Amino acid sequence: MTVTDTAELSSEDLRARLALELTAARARTAGLTESVDDADLAAQHSPLMSPLVWDLAHIGNQEELWLVRDVGGREPVRTDIDSLYDAFQHPRRARPTLPLLNPAQSRRYVQQVRDKALDVLDQTALQGDPLVERGFVFAMIAQHEQQHCETMLATHQLRGGPPVLASPPPPAAASVVADEVVVPAGEFEMGTSTHPWALDNERQAHRAETSAFAIDRYPTTCGQYLEFIADGGYERPELWSAAGWRHRTEAGLTAPQFWDQDASGWYRTEFGRIVPIDPTQPVMHVCYHEADAYARWRGKRLPTEIEWEKAARFDPAGGVSRAYPWGHDDPDPTRANLGQRHLAPAPVGAYPNGASPLGVHQLIGDVWEWTSSDFVPYSGFRAYPYDEYSLVFFGPEYKVLRGGSFATDPIVARSTFRNWDYPIRRQIFSGFRLARDL
Repeated sequence: MTVTDTAELSSEDLRARLALELTAARARTAGLTESVDDADLAAQHSPLMSPLVWDLAHIGNQEELWLVRDVGGREPVRTDIDSLYDAFQHPRRARPTLPLLNPAQSRRYVQQVRDKALDVLDQTALQGDPLVERGFVFAMIAQHEQQHCETMLATHQLRGGPPVLASPPPPAAASVVADEVVVPAGEFEMGTSTHPWALDNERQAHRAETSAFAIDRYPTTCGQYLEFIADGGYERPELWSAAGWRHRTEAGLTAPQFWDQDASGWYRTEFGRIVPIDPTQPVMHVCYHEADAYARWRGKRLPTEIEWEKAARFDPAGGVSRAYPWGHDDPDPTRANLGQRHLAPAPVGAYPNGASPLGVHQLIGDVWEWTSSDFVPYSGFRAYPYDEYSLVFFGPEYKVLRGGSFATDPIVARSTFRNWDYPIRRQIFSGFRLARDL
């Protein structure tokens, strides 16, 4: 069953699907929080990130607020901790100073909430009220937890100490030609009005138009980025915007985050392991400014958000937009590197089954892709079901990223999903591909 087919499901089957999504998210949370000891769980590994134990209880608190109290009208599990786990009341750097639940209390709390939430799911008619129509709020909570799982995985990348996570390596790929794909001029449908679990900033579907442009068939690779470094890309201010050069200088950037080199060559830290740079993998842990400078060095540019979505969704044969580059079927392991199945991006060319109708590869999964667009609302945007998901972030301070990464769960990784972050951020699993005018 695809997510877009939920209208055809019986209430029982839809409940089963939602329970499966909630359970999968909780299993991933458990793996990320139980892989370290309690001291590590409560530690702050970077001022950019919360302690893992804060994320754990925050996940439970959001589930309690929306599912147990709001939808279910049930007695609260705890009323004394709401402010502690309100992300807008306390910046990440300050969260270790709060009287947080300890690891044992946090685990007990999230389990108590989940037991009640599943009972609410079993008793709720999934129709009528927009909040519960086709299971929206339950899927919203599953997506929220999976987004925090990706954040917690980024925290794992920042933590010191021996490795605690493991996965099989991503699939290999045959040699590929790093060429371009031409995207024709014209209109296409952007955004969605029909995906039952889409979040507010993805709505509504609307007509968007582009001129003809070329976009790279694959994300920019580590090998290509090494050429930029070797050509002095970090020492050439003419390649950088004014803001980018200022940040490069102040932050002392010389390579992607977690990269280093010695006499044997370049290597990177990958969840506590030292691994050589694979020139065929998409480059990762670069900020917007680095991506922008590389694009200028190549004589190209970053795609706009509209161009990215058109390359990912537009099928010129029928003039329609797809839910995913490959069609409307949900992601699977043959089409995209998602869901922490692997702990690294796959080499370019590893997922030919996931290509778009125009022949653009790996638009979903592997690395989030920076676009040149600011995070702004679509025409007719309506904040739902709360302002703090999107509305408070709109503006030129944030750049849009698209496509998801190897750490993004399939429930989130649709072609309309919009991510955003400050242009200086690198701890996220971010890369890019290039475009150019024709």
